[in-house]
Amino acid sequence: MYIKGTLKKFIFKSNNGYVVALFRVKESSNELDDLVNRTITITGYFHELSIDENYIMNGELVDNPKYGKQFNVTSYDRYMPSSKEGIIEFLSGGLFKGVGEKTAKGIVDTLGDDTLKLIEEDYSNLLLVPGLKESKAKNIHETLLKYNESYNVIVYLNEIGFNSSDSLKIYNEFKDKTMDIINENVYLIIDFISDINFLKIEKIRKNLGIKDDDKNRIIYLIEYVIKNYLFNTGDTYFYKEDIYKEVTSYLSFDFSLDDLEIYLDELVSLSKIIIKDNKYYLFEYYFAEDNISNFITYLCNKTNNIKKIDKEIENVEEHFNIKYNDMQKKAIKESLITNFNIISGGPGTGKTTIIKGILELYKRVNHYTYLDMLSKVILLAPTGRAAKRMSESATFKSSTIHRFLKWDKDNDRFMINEENKSNVELVIIDEVSMIDTLLLNNLFLGLNRNVNIVMIGDYNQLESVSPGKVLKDLIDSDMVSVTFLNELYRQEENSYIATLAKEIRDNDLSDDFLLKRDDYNFIECTKDNLLEYTKKLVLKAIEKGYNSSDIQVLAPMYKGINGIDNLNIMLEKIFNPDDKPSIRHYDTIYKVDDKVLKLENDPDNNVFNGDIGYISDIVDDEVHINFDGTVVIYKYKDLSTIKHAYAISIHKSQGSEFNLVIMPIISSYKIMLYKKLIYTGITRAKHSLTLIGEKNAFMYAVNNNNSYERRTGLKDKIISSQNNA
Repeated sequence: MYIKGTLKKFIFKSNNGYVVALFRVKESSNELDDLVNRTITITGYFHELSIDENYIMNGELVDNPKYGKQFNVTSYDRYMPSSKEGIIEFLSGGLFKGVGEKTAKGIVDTLGDDTLKLIEEDYSNLLLVPGLKESKAKNIHETLLKYNESYNVIVYLNEIGFNSSDSLKIYNEFKDKTMDIINENVYLIIDFISDINFLKIEKIRKNLGIKDDDKNRIIYLIEYVIKNYLFNTGDTYFYKEDIYKEVTSYLSFDFSLDDLEIYLDELVSLSKIIIKDNKYYLFEYYFAEDNISNFITYLCNKTNNIKKIDKEIENVEEHFNIKYNDMQKKAIKESLITNFNIISGGPGTGKTTIIKGILELYKRVNHYTYLDMLSKVILLAPTGRAAKRMSESATFKSSTIHRFLKWDKDNDRFMINEENKSNVELVIIDEVSMIDTLLLNNLFLGLNRNVNIVMIGDYNQLESVSPGKVLKDLIDSDMVSVTFLNELYRQEENSYIATLAKEIRDNDLSDDFLLKRDDYNFIECTKDNLLEYTKKLVLKAIEKGYNSSDIQVLAPMYKGINGIDNLNIMLEKIFNPDDKPSIRHYDTIYKVDDKVLKLENDPDNNVFNGDIGYISDIVDDEVHINFDGTVVIYKYKDLSTIKHAYAISIHKSQGSEFNLVIMPIISSYKIMLYKKLIYTGITRAKHSLTLIGEKNAFMYAVNNNNSYERRTGLKDKIISSQNNA
């Protein structure tokens, strides 16, 4: 479908080229002939659209439930006016500085129908126009050349294989240098535009005549492999042997380990990697670990003299009508005396109680009002669900780290940074085990050096998805103030979840895990009837009044008959069986009311990786998802960033709590059965936990400490930094 006409007015323009505008239709494809001589709304990604200019827009007409009929543009073309009236309108439309309707008419009267061609060929043609100065003639000529050049570059980028959105990003980044970049080293684009990686360039390189053994290709291939390796392993450094096999799998010619070392040295010269003691670091990870260790060392050696702090803690106890134990008092006290502290504990050990105590004590010793606290204190967590849970339990404002740092998704950078620091005085960070090295470094870069930081996490939980093992390295360094909470508080009669978690943590599993409790059950079954048993459990829970937001199935693996993907197919039929509006995305069908999981951060909409929502509507290729009251509209192309969430991975459940957790554990999951994973899954259950599967598989998992130990340099750097302080 196409429409042809004139752009009349901008309604919205974003920094990344997304535009909503009014368009006057003069001509269209047959199926849209009712739009001719009407003004409609167009949406899409564009480069330098101009009011009153003529365009051909290709795309489709959609009915947006909020904004009505809109024409979604997938590609567009500009067409130059051919009539004298059109050329006069074009020249006087504002693009050419100092050219009004009178001057434009004089130009066209002199140069005729070929006006634009003659202007582009030679500015001296304009000197034939009576009264037109040479300086203005040159300016008109240069403006037209630049105008055509930018458009032609966008067209060329499309022709060699970049999509319209990427083409626009490339041109906006490099402007008149774009063709130089493309011709000299197209891979440089990767360094400047986060959405374009090695694989995207790989798809178009043959269109540019780039050979397999091109030096630039190999350099960026190696960097791509390194980043993948670090993400997959969680390491922050590597050895050259680690990546050799993966690099050679992309190459069609002999490439030795010595060859790899030569290219790694080249990456060193480009300041992309650093070599220390035969360990290879990407520059950003080496710098991050250095900065984190130096920042923590500074804070650890900064103390505060607080008068009558013990008496103030007694006042806090009286305020909350509570009595802290010795470890809780120590945690609260140390959090204010020293500027960097860690509090580690499992479920039911009173972490929330301590957060409230720290806030109240900080308020009292500084004589702050509640309004003062709102400007000087922030609670942070890695995910939206964790931040919300923290805010509700502590009755104080909280934020995700990304939102606090004002992440600009379009430019992939944080607006709170080393050049624009936050002035908050006290930062309390929950679920620290989930925080990776780069995110923690960005947080520290955005904080001033007088800040007081309290980290709260569970040492025994899984590490972050991205590289690093921040909490473990900090605690294992023995160089920071740490309070371990071991005493259970959230424990009712015939309650077992917190006890089971403690037994697993302490390597002291009793036979009681097979006994049924008010909040716990272990149901034995085999891999052959796991799906059937899971179905019965879910149906029984629904009969008791639980719904899909209460019930969460957690499993270790996606693939296989008992994997997350297959569990979701079964569970979707139970929770959402009715025929409703739907959309197919490859092999997955999403329906209205489906429970879905967000797989990527979307800070513009305050939705983050791991957040769970429900599909509230599906209109054409748009899916409306309600995340705890925030409705976000995603296009078809965005559906790769969601999955069904009736069953999710234990990794994705981090930072969340669910009223009822059902966790299958069978021997066919063996590759993923280890202590930290099972512990993390169990501690997601708030009120009820049902384990289903094989007791031997469960016992194997809780006794298996052989999870991959990530290779990081942070612990050693903290020790070195403290020793040299």
